[in-house]
Amino acid sequence: MTFVLGLTGSIGMGKSTTAGLFVAQGVRLHDADAAVHRLHRGRAAAPIEAAFPGTVVDGVVDRARLGAAVLGKPDALRRLEAIIHPLVREEENAFIARCRREGSGLAIIDVPLLLETRGEARCDAVLVVTAPAPVQRERVLARPGMTAEKLDAILARQMPDAEKRRHAHFLVDTSRGLVAAGREVGSILKALAGRPGRGAAGRS
Repeated sequence: MTFVLGLTGSIGMGKSTTAGLFVAQGVRLHDADAAVHRLHRGRAAAPIEAAFPGTVVDGVVDRARLGAAVLGKPDALRRLEAIIHPLVREEENAFIARCRREGSGLAIIDVPLLLETRGEARCDAVLVVTAPAPVQRERVLARPGMTAEKLDAILARQMPDAEKRRHAHFLVDTSRGLVAAGREVGSILKALAGRPGRGAAGRS
């Protein structure tokens, strides 16, 4: 039975970098953010345009327009999540089913809001990517178009890092550099080698 590891972490913690370290070791990974991007170019575009007129341009969701339509607006954000989350979940379930059919020992689901949405129930273990708060803010504020106000709005939706770490079976601290993170990933792979999953993932 494929062991399903949920990988998560708040914005700016180095989650994508950590995911890449696993992929470089041959681990199969489903990236929820990448799935959203695909859906914005495909079957999510029409329902999003219907709910938020003017956010789709030439058949593709304009992320800046959509962000402006939902940022800081809880009701609008819930409407958007009701559209996109079930579609992403379908893709995740299909990914896990493929891994099981093909005999993969380990599969990772990379989900930014895994713990906020109680997605840990779909996993056999949870890995939280972390870094000190000053490092996190410095990284995020260096992104084009990011402001302190936008960052605070994003963080308000996310479980505090300290609480996420309390839910973790494994941690990777990216503040110590890529080599150190790579060693931590290697240790996790050794710990999980040959460990069977419980078949929790894929349940509704």
